[in-house]
Formats: sequence, C-alpha cells, structure tokens
Amino acid sequence: MAIRNRFGFPDLGLGLGLRSVHYSTILEQRPPVDFFEILTENYLDTEGRPVWIVDQVAAHYPIVMHGVSLNLGTADPLDRAYLAKVKALAERVKARWLGDHVCFTGVAGKNSHDLLPLPYDETTLRHLIRRTKQVQEILERPLVLENPSTYVTFKQSTMGEAEFIGRLANEADCGLLLDVNNIYVSCRNHGWEPDEYLAHVPFDRVTQIHIAGHTDKGTHCVDTHSKPVIERVWEIYAEAERRTGGRATILEWDDDIPSFEVTFAELQKAAPFKNAGKAAGGRAPKRPARSKAVA
Repeated sequence: MAIRNRFGFPDLGLGLGLRSVHYSTILEQRPPVDFFEILTENYLDTEGRPVWIVDQVAAHYPIVMHGVSLNLGTADPLDRAYLAKVKALAERVKARWLGDHVCFTGVAGKNSHDLLPLPYDETTLRHLIRRTKQVQEILERPLVLENPSTYVTFKQSTMGEAEFIGRLANEADCGLLLDVNNIYVSCRNHGWEPDEYLAHVPFDRVTQIHIAGHTDKGTHCVDTHSKPVIERVWEIYAEAERRTGGRATILEWDDDIPSFEVTFAELQKAAPFKNAGKAAGGRAPKRPARSKAVA
C-alpha cells in the first residue's frame, strides 16, 4: 500500500527548479507549473533583482527551498548567521519546506562549493543526527535531506547508503528528498542495485522527489543535470511513486539548459507515473503503461 508522509506535507504536483534563463517566460506567461524549487544560496546576501524575481514567483506559485551550503557533515561549528538568513528567506517566500544534502561542503570555514561524500559508519551517523536536530531547532521546522550522488566509497563504512540515510531520517526526525537520478548514478558507480536501495528507504519520510538527467561516461556516471531523464531513472521514479502514492516532484536541469518549453515538456513525462501511483494507491505494477507524453 502507499505510505503516507508522516509530516503531512502535501504532494505539490510537478515542479521545476527555478533557473535564471527561464525568468522572463515564467513572469510573463505564468506557465502551468505546479510549484518551483529555489536554490537557497542564490537568494541570500542580495537585495537586487534575484530577490525581486523570487518575490514575484512566490506571489503566484508555491515555493520549496533546496540548499547546498548547510554543511551538515563537517566538524566545524554550525554557521548560525547562515541559518538565520535561510530562516528569513523561508519566511519571506513562505517556503513549504526546505532542505539540503547528506554530505559536507567545507572545513575550517572554507566552502568547497561541492557536495563531498561521507563514510557511512556509526560515528558519522551520530554526528549527523546531532547536527540535524540542532539545525531543525534553529529553523523551527523539519529539514528535507537529499541522498547524494557519489563517486567514491570509504573503507570504514559499515552500512549501505540507503540504510545510513534511513536511520538518519528516523533518529533525527527529519524528512527526505529522494533523488532518483542520484540513486541511479551512485548505483552505477558503485555496483549497487536500485531495487535493493529502495528497499531500505523509509518512504514515510520522503517529502519530495528529484528527477534529472546525467552524463554516462561508460565506466561511470556524472550527475550533471544536463540531459533528459533516461528510461531506467523513469523506472525508479515510477517505483517510488507506487510506494508513496505520490510525492511532490521537481525536474532539475542545471547545465546546457534548453528553452522553457523543452524543459516543461520533459517534466510532463513524469505525469503518467505520478497519476498511476496515485490511482493505484501502491498496488500498481512497477511501470505504468507508456503514453504519448512519454514516447
């Protein structure tokens, strides 16, 4: 059966990551996108055009926030000034929820501007649980944390990624952003099985889903968000929708971004999978019938 979201967050439908190349189309045409996801850091430390844009978008669409600098995995002290700005932005745009990634992004006060992997062991888990609880207390709302795409593993890891993230979500009482493209990329890179990965996901914690394209290098995949979603990623998405009965879904496209029309058409390919998951209430076959929108 489909699993309800324990936080009561709504299924907002099908949305897009808000990107500057699409600003004019969105403001002038108000296309039928269900909601937008903003990259948190793009709208901090500025009072100029970016904030004016996001104010206009927030006036007409639901907004969720997705950050890349929370740095949960670091040993550095929490950046309370950063958290205060994040909280203020969430209040400004009336964000339905906000989150970041299960990773670290810097050390000794230096931001790497990358999502760096962590060992999956008990020491790291306890550290992340403690930090996540602290951040949620400061922000006064649950975080929605994303599974990363990774390219290395650690010898000291004592559990799989999905088990680690599932325990983190349960013990820190946070939400999850399930990135199905990241599942595919990490599974390809490390020889894991997507179905086994999904078996360890606590779907009652899943608030949102990401879909995206990647670059296949033959020996490995890179999470570039620069191409259409591939068939296997759609299959993983269909299974996630089947298990949840429907979660808010964002299409990410961050490099070689096409026109709004092309991006929106790619997002619409998710509709048959989402509709099948909702209609079947968790009892659908793993892959719904193909439609013209997907072909």
